[in-house]
Amino acid sequence: MIEKCGNFKVSYEQDMEIFRTTFSKACFYAFLAFLAIFPFFVNDYIVYVANLIGITLIGTIGLNLLTGYAGQISLGHGAFMGVGAYAAAILANRFGLPFFITIPIGGFVAALIGMIFGIPSLRLKGFYLAIATLAAQVIIEFAIVHWKSLTNGTDGMMVPFASIKGFAFDTDKKFYFLLLPIVVFMTAFAKNITRTRVGRAFIAIRDRYISAEVMGVNLFVYKLKAFFIGSLYAGIAGALWAYYVTVITPEHFTLSVSIQYLAMIIIGGLGSILGSIFGTVFLVVLPEVLRNIASILGSSHPQIINAFAAVREGVFGLVIVLFLIFEPDGLVHRWELVKAYFKLWPFSY
Repeated sequence: MIEKCGNFKVSYEQDMEIFRTTFSKACFYAFLAFLAIFPFFVNDYIVYVANLIGITLIGTIGLNLLTGYAGQISLGHGAFMGVGAYAAAILANRFGLPFFITIPIGGFVAALIGMIFGIPSLRLKGFYLAIATLAAQVIIEFAIVHWKSLTNGTDGMMVPFASIKGFAFDTDKKFYFLLLPIVVFMTAFAKNITRTRVGRAFIAIRDRYISAEVMGVNLFVYKLKAFFIGSLYAGIAGALWAYYVTVITPEHFTLSVSIQYLAMIIIGGLGSILGSIFGTVFLVVLPEVLRNIASILGSSHPQIINAFAAVREGVFGLVIVLFLIFEPDGLVHRWELVKAYFKLWPFSY
């Protein structure tokens, strides 16, 4: 009996399927079921870390769509998160709007600001575009600090707990079940964007922008769309962060935050939604692991706790350098190699 061996796709729809096999689809639904029940079997600290991962993942996916897929480098992602957070906070505090209205509005406000700062992308690329987005980071940070009548400056702003008809999401576990469907939806939406005409245009601009323009891709329109979508995701992540911590200050949205998001998509893998997940989990969990190690060792060596901040930044930088040297395509590339190995096993040569 002869069995087929290989990749037999006879249409574009088959080639762009998210789930190539029944097994992969079953694994996905099993993973969703696990996410739905695991908070009942872990402590609040683990749920807190999961919430950090979920909020951060939304922002990471947005930056990967902008930088990884469309090739538009951005150093202002943290600032756009700040725009979404403060917009949601202002709408909630001054107008009493519920979270299911303020969060999307915060995302759209950030998207509009992102489009404004994305206008130079028609003329700039690479290092010069990075400097332009760095200017966005500096300008927005300055506005948040000094526009005290709107943002309350360095004193920060209080944000009420998200609630529905009196039921407040005021604990880590409650907020987790509010966050989970949003994260799943935003991830699925981003994955489907990459399979559409818009996603293919992003990739064409990233790889060969001159060829893309010759083929009829409107560079200006699609670059603005990339900034709009990327900033939308950043704004929604910022708004969710505001409702989670309930107190926002300018220190939450600094340049270091933007650099951390860039590190996540580099470590996870540029131009990959799965890479965004890998990078987010890695760089959210890493500081927590280092903090626990410092706490354990600090009982006998108190000076370790004092040096934790410097050690954390050093390890953070070292990890980025090591990934750039030894795994420039990110964790998702290593995952693809592992899958390819077992797909052909035991004839993996």
